[in-house]
Amino acid sequence: MKKRALISVFYKDGVLELAQYLSSKGWEILSTGGTKKHLADAGLAVTDVSSVTGFPECLDGRVKTLHPKVHAGILAIRTNKEHVKTMKELDVPPIDLVCVNLYPFFEKVQANLSFETTIEFIDIGGPTMLRSAAKNHQDVLVLTEATDYQEVISALDASEQEVSRIPCDLKRRLAGKVFNLTSAYDAAVARFMLGEAGKPVSENSSQWPQFYTVPYTLSQSLRYGENGHQQAALYLTGDTTGAFGGMKQIQGKALSYNNMRDLDIAWKAACAYDELLVDLPKEVPAEAQLAQQKAAAPVICVALKHNTPCGAAVGKTVLAAYNRAHLVDPVSIFGGIVGCNVKIDRPAAEEMIKTFLEVVVAPDFDDDALKVFSTKKNLRIVKADIKPNSFTESLSVDGGVLVQERDNKLFSQWKVVTEKQPTAEQAAEMVFGMTIALFVKSNAILIVKDRIALGIAGGQVNRIWPTEQSLARAKDLTDKGTPDLNGKITTTPATVLVSDAFFPFADVVETAAKYGITAIVQPGGSIRDQESIDMANKLGISMVFTGTRHFKH
Repeated sequence: MKKRALISVFYKDGVLELAQYLSSKGWEILSTGGTKKHLADAGLAVTDVSSVTGFPECLDGRVKTLHPKVHAGILAIRTNKEHVKTMKELDVPPIDLVCVNLYPFFEKVQANLSFETTIEFIDIGGPTMLRSAAKNHQDVLVLTEATDYQEVISALDASEQEVSRIPCDLKRRLAGKVFNLTSAYDAAVARFMLGEAGKPVSENSSQWPQFYTVPYTLSQSLRYGENGHQQAALYLTGDTTGAFGGMKQIQGKALSYNNMRDLDIAWKAACAYDELLVDLPKEVPAEAQLAQQKAAAPVICVALKHNTPCGAAVGKTVLAAYNRAHLVDPVSIFGGIVGCNVKIDRPAAEEMIKTFLEVVVAPDFDDDALKVFSTKKNLRIVKADIKPNSFTESLSVDGGVLVQERDNKLFSQWKVVTEKQPTAEQAAEMVFGMTIALFVKSNAILIVKDRIALGIAGGQVNRIWPTEQSLARAKDLTDKGTPDLNGKITTTPATVLVSDAFFPFADVVETAAKYGITAIVQPGGSIRDQESIDMANKLGISMVFTGTRHFKH
């Protein structure tokens, strides 16, 4: 019996060669629309599907293959006598190969088209044919990717064009790819229709969708995961473009799993200085509002190691910001990642290459800076021109996934709870410090001076340990001298302590006072808040409650 292949593709790479092969082996080619024209223009004999169905294409192309003669021809089990009998009675020709890819919904949903235009790119006939063929894969070859065409050609040669003789593992793998594709495709459509793609969860509703569907598409396989014995890959969302989708590696070795995790936080932390300070409570003093507007220092550099900041500072130039961040921990930054919120120039690049860095990420790089970086061939230079996704984030757990809104609310209030008020300058330090605290593992304590996070400590199981560590680190640096925003070296102690969460006891306040801290910012909310407030009043420390906790586990 003559073999038949139904070919209908949007992406036509390699399809002509596949059709030419099949035709040369005696297959009849069925097709529709643009694919039919593409093949016919190349001189192939092509049968229009409508001549098989006896029903014309209609509704502006919405209905072409949705017909019993198509789907019965695909779904009929060739070894089932009743199926074979029914096909003969209904004059249904069998279809032995289905080659289909889908309308470009992934691309179009990102194109900011109207709702009415976008839904026209929801493919109906294509997924239906693919799913039919995949279900009956024992008798029907199904192709969704051009990368599989040659393997199928080889298998057909080896089986003398008999689909039943092609190894089951190949046919099952091709069928599995169908459901892998259609599930992601449907996920993108669902997110679009439900309004999830590119939008936060409604503030007026706590109800999440019943199913968490995200159309992740394989971007690249990685050399290994966190450790050499672990395999890993990067998947990107097919229907929205996040920061990773907009990143371009300009030079250096391939990014590793650990590089990517650090790169994610480094870029988010660098962008936070621009993005999270735009909604400060009106009670925040004017000096902090000026910091929000970046009037004093337009640049921030964040150094990252093992997924947590090891240095962060602002500066009037990239070089100044980097040098100030570097001095926080010149040991830990070795082998780390640096993120910056503005274009990197030659002076900064010349300073950065003095330290072994794994990755530098910024929105752009001067040509002269790239020349400097090119002297370090393994150094990864990444251009990031898309801001981080502002809405949701997820984390895998065994057998499931945790999903939450991104932590994008810096403060919900600005409440001075002590007798002493912080100065306007201290308020500005508090605002800067809390933007960095968002990215430090809890329990997070930061000591800030002149918009440098001089002491950064976190990841501890109680709050007093990071308090002691960050205070000690800051004291070591201030004793040696640190540059202010104008570059003047001063040895005055840091006076501002930032905490990501409330104090369970007054010991943090008491310890901070021993190191000269005179202003503290924390969320508040402990049942023992009053003990910390009383201790602060006793020791002459101002304290601000923000009402917003920033745990990072």
